[in-house]
Amino acid sequence: MRKFLTTTAVATLMMSFGGIAGMTAHAEESVEVLHWWTSGGEAAALEVLKKDLESKGISWVDMPVAGGGGTEAMTVLRARVTAGNAPTAVQMLGFDILDWAKEGALGNLDDVAAKEGWDKVIPTALQKFSKYDGHWIAAPVNVHSTNWIWINKEALDKAGGKQPETWDELIAMLDNFKEQGITPIAAGGQPWQDATLFDAVVLSLGNDFYKQAFVDLDPAALGSPTMKEAFDRMTKLRTYVDDNFSGRDWNLASAMVIEGKAGAQFMGDWAKGEFVKAGKVPGEDFVCMRFPGTQGSVTFNSDQFAMFKVADEKVPAQLVMASAIENPVFQSAFNVVKGSAPARTDVSDEAFDACGKKAIKDLAEANTNGTLFGSMAHGHANPASVKNAIYDVVTREFNGDINSDEAVTELVAAVAAAQ
Repeated sequence: MRKFLTTTAVATLMMSFGGIAGMTAHAEESVEVLHWWTSGGEAAALEVLKKDLESKGISWVDMPVAGGGGTEAMTVLRARVTAGNAPTAVQMLGFDILDWAKEGALGNLDDVAAKEGWDKVIPTALQKFSKYDGHWIAAPVNVHSTNWIWINKEALDKAGGKQPETWDELIAMLDNFKEQGITPIAAGGQPWQDATLFDAVVLSLGNDFYKQAFVDLDPAALGSPTMKEAFDRMTKLRTYVDDNFSGRDWNLASAMVIEGKAGAQFMGDWAKGEFVKAGKVPGEDFVCMRFPGTQGSVTFNSDQFAMFKVADEKVPAQLVMASAIENPVFQSAFNVVKGSAPARTDVSDEAFDACGKKAIKDLAEANTNGTLFGSMAHGHANPASVKNAIYDVVTREFNGDINSDEAVTELVAAVAAAQ
């Protein structure tokens, strides 16, 4: 059985090296960090960063706000900034970072970025959100890919053991799970989770179609028969979800698969952290695979810590935190625990399990082939106003409030109104 470093072991390892970033701070310094990493696997990963900063004499003031996609965290942040009391650093995704930068609320990381050569090792696709007007404003922690399926290995074996490669094979597998008496799809009825599934369904209908619909926002693609097919597939998938899914947090859905109560979960690779924390091993206890029809393509998001403008005396600790985040040792240790791929291209995959190695390989392949797309569902394809407009239509269709024909019509109108 592959052994994963515990958070304590990772922290001890880092401290034995005297800290991973060659920067120091006075003991009285602290960073106040707002984030939504509250599930077991996420919290364990975050502990790696906390321990490293503490080893440098920087105390960590935690501001956790539960709620997977970060919507609740952004509400809390708005109140803090409006009150003139911004946190040191805030976990943030995609266009949300740029929106705050446009408001002039973010600090400047250019000095540490230049000293450590971030431009050379952080992918351009991530720099789109780490920089604003040519200046570094955020430190990317990872690259998550979102078009994954997490399958209970025992249930898959009972279904014949073959990973589905097509839509028809996927449906056959889900039908078999139903016959086994388990919930075929572990889902959480929250808009961002509905949209994560929709993201994968749309991507499975073609790279060009995904780009036209969710990156270019082409009305012809949004209103096409292909988009209707995507909604029809969502309707079919809804029949495999249990009656109690509404409002369920994503990590509780992961637990259903881990415990054998459900067959599969459609979720980004942060879900792997839950499996690992539960002592499960890829290939033995669970299977990680791309949504059928999307192998070779990756939809991604990147957790980043946006650094807000703070009082001068708080800046040194902020810069130490940014440096620590980008250190290769931390990048490996954190992402092994978190389930994501490093935000740097020069980090070895040696410490990663089979799913982690696949994530890094798939990311490199997609980046080379031009099939690496910012995830619509996770704020990396278009601004929040458009994302939220799509959320609304997707969730109402998934819940049966509107049919696929109505959804296509409303999607075109909603996206147009949001721009």
